Amino acid sequence: MTSFLDRVSREVLLLDGSMGALLQGRGLPAGYAPDLWNLENPAAIEAVHREYVDAGSDAILTNTFGASRLRLAEYGAEARLVEINRAAVEIARRAAGTQAYVAGDIGPLGTTLAPFGELPFDDAVAIFAEQAR
Repeated sequence: MTSFLDRVSREVLLLDGSMGALLQGRGLPAGYAPDLWNLENPAAIEAVHREYVDAGSDAILTNTFGASRLRLAEYGAEARLVEINRAAVEIARRAAGTQAYVAGDIGPLGTTLAPFGELPFDDAVAIFAEQAR
């Protein structure tokens, strides 16, 4: 497969779309973290990825938009951060095969940074870095 940087320097690449909305159509309860399904229902995650690849996406994003320690804590799952993120990468790679690139998806932390909120900037950086690893 041609390197991502080579391709993106020459052409427009098509990314996938919503993961959460399609998972809700497959039974994900409203208000439930889609990221937890990387462990609980990996077949559904892989099926959505495959649909995007089959539809022509050049790259798919891992199902990790809300898989930071801070966001997972809302579901009592912060201790599973590494397991959830690694599973998401494995699922996406399997679905992409050699047809699409896989990119990590890191969403907002769901809180406001100081001085307008409570979260210190350095803590936010550490939380993002922890997920990116």
